[in-house]
Amino acid sequence: MIKNLIFDVGGVLIGYRWKEMLMDDFGLSDEEAEKMGHMIFEDPIWREFDRGCVDIDSLVKHYISLHPDLAEDLKRFFYGDDKMATEREAVWERMEQLKENGYNIYILSNYSEYLFKKHTDPLPFRKIIDGGIVSYQTGAIKPEAQIYKHLLEKYALDPKECMFFDDIQENVDAAAALGIRAVLVTSEEALLRDLGELKGC
Repeated sequence: MIKNLIFDVGGVLIGYRWKEMLMDDFGLSDEEAEKMGHMIFEDPIWREFDRGCVDIDSLVKHYISLHPDLAEDLKRFFYGDDKMATEREAVWERMEQLKENGYNIYILSNYSEYLFKKHTDPLPFRKIIDGGIVSYQTGAIKPEAQIYKHLLEKYALDPKECMFFDDIQENVDAAAALGIRAVLVTSEEALLRDLGELKGC
């Protein structure tokens, strides 16, 4: 019996429009936006940023040192007004219904402290959750087993009573390997359908 629902944040509880931001707000072409996105997110330093091992200023300096021609765009991307995260109010409403119907709600997400606060501090879903683990708090990141085990141990959760939602297949597979029922989130609409099938919703 599922009693605990565990959600990733970016791509699940909030939208993540980094490419649209680069194109619409920065004026980059599709090709330029893809190139900049790969440069940012595929550099090994990004995972260390999520682990909490690198601060935002060191991260930006690293990228600028590699791509000085993009210095101003990089500063705007990280330090400017946040337009990357988008709200998913229908998902939060469904979460609240599920909580009222007896489910415990947790988050498990790869996020730096800087961006997690920037993207989520003002959002109402933070008041719904019963707890969670964000990677910067532990030094472990998904899909490493340690971060899942940390969540389970911290809240004394039985994996068989948990359902996990994430938009990355390897993170879903890692949860499943620990006995957690895991669901790949392919869109906001698909997530709402999956949540709608849960008992009591």
